[in-house]
Amino acid sequence: MHQTSSRLLRMTTDDRPFTRDFKDLFATLIVSLPLASHRIRLTRIDHSFLSEEAINNLGSLKFSQSNRMPDPKDPSRIVTTTTTTTFSMAREMARSVCQRFLDARFIESADGKHIKEFPMKGCVWQLTPKGIFVLERFCGKNGIQQKHVLELINSPRNTMQLVILERDSGSDKLSADRCTIEVIFRRFVGQNGPNSKCHTSSADQDSLCDYKDSVAGVRMVSERKIGNRIFTQTFTGRVAIDWLMDCCTTAAQIATLFLSHGLMFCVHADRQYLAQYNGYKKRK
Repeated sequence: MHQTSSRLLRMTTDDRPFTRDFKDLFATLIVSLPLASHRIRLTRIDHSFLSEEAINNLGSLKFSQSNRMPDPKDPSRIVTTTTTTTFSMAREMARSVCQRFLDARFIESADGKHIKEFPMKGCVWQLTPKGIFVLERFCGKNGIQQKHVLELINSPRNTMQLVILERDSGSDKLSADRCTIEVIFRRFVGQNGPNSKCHTSSADQDSLCDYKDSVAGVRMVSERKIGNRIFTQTFTGRVAIDWLMDCCTTAAQIATLFLSHGLMFCVHADRQYLAQYNGYKKRK
């Protein structure tokens, strides 16, 4: 028995793709890519791909899934049902989807540079530990055993262990009960104790892809002096978002829930950032 279907990404009310659909599309794309070695200057980057490869494959992407089960009419027979799902999109839409993969930190530039925009061509990309986890889970559910995919999954880069959180099937909203949020927060502050730094410079600097396994918590300053007061175990909003982006899927929403549940509080507002942000909003 064979079934064929075409799928569109379901979108939430805030114009965000449904998490499961988004992850499935990402993993389906990665499985379709050759994930070859590419040379950047003098370094060979294994399990990588080019911008144009991803965009071309998203133009017409097919994924077949087979399920074996006993025949209801004759339990002694095994019936195999194969479902083929097709994703199809124009090149600019494909680039936009790849941009979302980049924003979600499923992929990163293979040359170590922090690239914020996904170009049509000319860049080499590799999966982040977060992206590899998403791929591994997808392959496990669908019985995918392709050699080039397994080589990536079994590589030393596969270090991340994400917590899979329950979402509403109709709205894709994250469960906001306190028990769920505390599970994330315990990871956030560090399973093996605070990830404390002695100096603010080492704790507050950009930490893109600094969290490879979600075991190390957000980088904190053991003591920070603000005015005449000293606060312990503090962190900036920027490094908090970095941790959540590397180790979760909806960073801003989770950070807001940490606040609403009283798990963290603001000790000092970044007035310079607020002034820049408010100025930007006024110019829009």
